[in-house]
Amino acid sequence: MKIYGIDFTSSPKSSKPIACAAAWLESDILQIQRMHYFTNFADFREFLQRSPIWIAGMDFPLGQPRKLIENLQWGETWAEYVSLVGRMTKHEFVETLNQYRQGRAEGDREHLRQTDRLTGAISPMKVYGVPVGKMFFEGAPRMLAAGFSIQPCHMTSDPRVVMEVYPAIAARKLIGKHSYKSDTKQKQTLEMQGYRQKILNELNQLEFAKSVSHLAIDIDQSLAEQAISDASGDTLDAILAAIQAASASRKPDFGIPQFCDRLEGWICV
Repeated sequence: MKIYGIDFTSSPKSSKPIACAAAWLESDILQIQRMHYFTNFADFREFLQRSPIWIAGMDFPLGQPRKLIENLQWGETWAEYVSLVGRMTKHEFVETLNQYRQGRAEGDREHLRQTDRLTGAISPMKVYGVPVGKMFFEGAPRMLAAGFSIQPCHMTSDPRVVMEVYPAIAARKLIGKHSYKSDTKQKQTLEMQGYRQKILNELNQLEFAKSVSHLAIDIDQSLAEQAISDASGDTLDAILAAIQAASASRKPDFGIPQFCDRLEGWICV
């Protein structure tokens, strides 16, 4: 089975592309073979549509909190509100969230989804700092329009399966809360590089890798070196996203529990 791990960005460019780790899963062995980088959304979507069957772990929120959707009356299904968002401009989307926050009590301005609370993820409404809300805006409508099967929000018969993942969870299992990346050159340190090295070293140890992902992980050596040298962490995050997608693919219902709120989505690990 072909596996993709996607480190997404809401504004791809040469200095900050969408990073995609391409892997092959057979039995209990995940071979992570190469990287692809995309500086625009058109090339990214064209790449995904080339292959007829795959499973992809996307590192961006595929859904929004139920409380926001209901308060704004965006619709009763994931496809309804994602389609509505897809008809907005980015400015309109950001302003909608800005206006929604105004006048709300502190602690009730950026809601969390059920899965965010369980994984420690930030609110998908956030459009400043780490702008995961803008990633949702750029990513979710494109996944819907492409017709892919979105777990667990919008499952179709398409054999190309998209799920939301969160590489930080895997990283925390390996190095705790230590920082291993930064997009700001002045903040990139040799200590972070050492932690990227440690993550890859641990993943290459069979027993440790199986405790994290229930898989044996084979990472191409040149790709591992690339992940260590990429101070932004995007290459490593794409690798971790592929591992999470592969691990989830081996579980019943991708490890998504029955109590999952399908309007909001779920982070698979």
